[in-house]
Amino acid sequence: MPFAEHPLEETNPLTAGFHSFRRVQTPRTGRVLARWLAVLGVLTIGAGFLPWTQNIRSTGRLTTLRPQDRPQQVPSTIAGRIVGWHVREGQRVKQGDTLIEISEIKDKYFDPELLARTREQLEAKIAALEQNKGKTVALGNQQQALRAGLAVSLDKARNKVTQNRLKVSSEEAGLRAAENDFAIARRQLDRQEELYKQGLKSLTELEQRRLKFQESTAKRQEADNKLGAARQELTNAELELSSLQAEYQDKIAKSESDRRSAVAYQFDSEGQIAKLRTELANLRIRAGYYAIRAPQDGYVVRALKQGLGEMVKEGEPVLTVTPIAPELAAELYVQPMDIPLLSVGRKVRLQFDGWPALVFSGWPGTSFGTFGGRVAVIDNVDSQGQYRVLVTPDHDLEPWPEPLRVGSGVYGWALLDDVPIWYELWRQLNGFPADFVGSPAEQSGKAKPAKKADKTTEEEQ
Repeated sequence: MPFAEHPLEETNPLTAGFHSFRRVQTPRTGRVLARWLAVLGVLTIGAGFLPWTQNIRSTGRLTTLRPQDRPQQVPSTIAGRIVGWHVREGQRVKQGDTLIEISEIKDKYFDPELLARTREQLEAKIAALEQNKGKTVALGNQQQALRAGLAVSLDKARNKVTQNRLKVSSEEAGLRAAENDFAIARRQLDRQEELYKQGLKSLTELEQRRLKFQESTAKRQEADNKLGAARQELTNAELELSSLQAEYQDKIAKSESDRRSAVAYQFDSEGQIAKLRTELANLRIRAGYYAIRAPQDGYVVRALKQGLGEMVKEGEPVLTVTPIAPELAAELYVQPMDIPLLSVGRKVRLQFDGWPALVFSGWPGTSFGTFGGRVAVIDNVDSQGQYRVLVTPDHDLEPWPEPLRVGSGVYGWALLDDVPIWYELWRQLNGFPADFVGSPAEQSGKAKPAKKADKTTEEEQ
């Protein structure tokens, strides 16, 4: 195919006479390439000034914000043997539904009538306590009677002592009268004997006087004996008065000892009654643990024990239950150097496993298949060199997918400040951290004073 002649060559007088110049065509590829490179350079430089949203990237998994919404292992409160299953894996259960039935394996609780017998022991102990209270009252009344009897007996003994003292006084007066009679009789006898010797009195009169003297002597001796007996009776009455108080004190002390023993038995019985009531309550509560029940509405995820007759220990989990509608949250782990850049309420974009997405981390508005969230919790203590951050759904944006399950993977990036692309490239090449920005509350707090200052300026003008 012949080359097309260049229109300029036909009009050029210098090359008009040369046939080769008419046959040669000047290529335009270099100039087109230069033009494209120039346009691409201008676009690249222009793109460098486009806004780019700085972000912190992290990975994690889905969890729940509330602990009660997380998968829960249901334990057996008591040790026992599995005798029946009432659920299967994947079955939906309601709170309080019976999941597993177990039987007793401790010989202490083998008696099927243990609850009734414990109640009988409690009732018998209460009856014994009531009788012991009556005994305590009777002993108290006995002490009052003994004290009253002591007072009467003491008065009686004191009266007897007084009576014996008066008797002693009377016998002493009688003894003095008898001694006077004896002295007079002696003098009369001496005069009779003197007169008899002189012949003035007869022998008969002397013998009569001697008889009178003997009678006076006998009366004096009798009065002396009566005085001695009266003094002995007074001494006995005084001794009886002293021993009477000691005797009654011994009886009162013995009664008081019996009363205190009864009171001590009463307190001991009350303690045993309280212990039996506690044991009875424990037995009633333990009887309710033979059926392992669902702690909340949910689904049976996995059975950790199999078959019938298998033993379970106290506190050992037997199956796992997950709640029906948990409040999901993304659990992300962030490097310590990025923690100062995060704050509660910071916006986060999330990508979930199983949901296709086209992600532009710097342009979240153009990303596809991502979902919005906000930082709800930032741990104060690191976990294996990283800090845990919980992200909840942002209710102002699109909702999270309903089929999401706890434990699935999630990829997230927290949105920071907007900077030019050239600055972000320069920061990445130099390894500098992202720009520090305050929390949304701090930013709004900073913006309000500025507006107020502008308003003040306008008022001054």
